[in-house]
Amino acid sequence: MIDFVAEILSKMLLGIEFLSALVALVYLPKLKNTYWKWFCFYLIFIFIQEFYWFFYSSLLGVSKQTYYTFLGIPIEYLFLFWLYAFKSLGNKKIFLSCLVIYTSTYFPFELYYNQVNAVYSLNLTVGTILLTFLVILEFNKQIKTDNILKFNKNKMFYINVGVVLFYIGTYPYFAFYNTLLKEPFIGLGNFYYIYFKVSVCLLYLLFISSLIWGKQQLK
Repeated sequence: MIDFVAEILSKMLLGIEFLSALVALVYLPKLKNTYWKWFCFYLIFIFIQEFYWFFYSSLLGVSKQTYYTFLGIPIEYLFLFWLYAFKSLGNKKIFLSCLVIYTSTYFPFELYYNQVNAVYSLNLTVGTILLTFLVILEFNKQIKTDNILKFNKNKMFYINVGVVLFYIGTYPYFAFYNTLLKEPFIGLGNFYYIYFKVSVCLLYLLFISSLIWGKQQLK
């Protein structure tokens, strides 16, 4: 039953990612003179990436896990660091700090251990901690102004909610994946797996909402 639901959600996710890329293409001309155009390109890239890996397990001899560990997931985190710290918060120092801290997590394991799982685990942990810090700063920024009363027109509000639900909300699932698969946590593991699938669908629906209804921070 869990596998059936997960398969349905995976196909649904691909459809939602296609819709997000389509909406991004539609809004790209309107946003071409703002930094939000890169958000559109980001959504298009994500769809192309996910579409390929939905059907294939390797690319030029590189496995799906290795690709996501060293390219796919880092691009997601680095883009969000840039969007939050550099653009929305307007703090170059925080962005550069996140950039240095995050990228430095690769070198110890890659140079001395060459273990993809170890790199992935450390990378995910550090990336999520940094993203949590940025989410808190963003929410703090929003509640300190009257813009919070018009949250439905704030692009970053939708993105913030999506990041909380997916990146932060699913961290325990990935961090304690092996433990959750064991008794007596297997039921919780199945629940969290479905939550992971649902939350990533909500993430891209909120990204779409950000493009359609968000009106703030266009410059």
